[in-house]
Amino acid sequence: MITRRHEAGGTRSEALYSPCGRYRYGLARTWDAQAAPVLFVMLNPSTATEMANDPTIHRCETRARTMGAGGVKIANLFAWRATRPADLRCAEDPEGPENAALLADWAGGAAMTVAAWGVHGAWRGAGPALARRLGPLWHLGLTRDGHPRHPLYVAYRVTPEPWPAAERYPVGG
Repeated sequence: MITRRHEAGGTRSEALYSPCGRYRYGLARTWDAQAAPVLFVMLNPSTATEMANDPTIHRCETRARTMGAGGVKIANLFAWRATRPADLRCAEDPEGPENAALLADWAGGAAMTVAAWGVHGAWRGAGPALARRLGPLWHLGLTRDGHPRHPLYVAYRVTPEPWPAAERYPVGG
């Protein structure tokens, strides 16, 4: 894994990439090392880097700052970098060989883990499988099919709600 760092305006940023650059395993922004970060788990990485936010990362960072977190960490069900969910289907291994380990590690150190992969998380059963594997989860609302909403499409006034394990996807979901 390749780690790239950047610092600006009192915020330290770090992105974790595969050697080939096609996978981004994690993205972190830290502004207060004394406070735990909020982890958002979404579908897949898009265009954000250690130096620049995309609209989704901007919204996640804004939410984390508003919540009083010391930073924000971004991980995904799939580490393959793509701007459209449909592009994931072209990847031979969209999850990436180091993704599961990073998810487990980062979830363990977060103040809160927010599930936010949207309806496309149903592909390959990835969202339901991860929801069953992880410990405490929160969400920003659920779709009618029970998937955690993506933060880009949720108003800032909506705050994370606990997602009890017993309510995460019925068997076969």
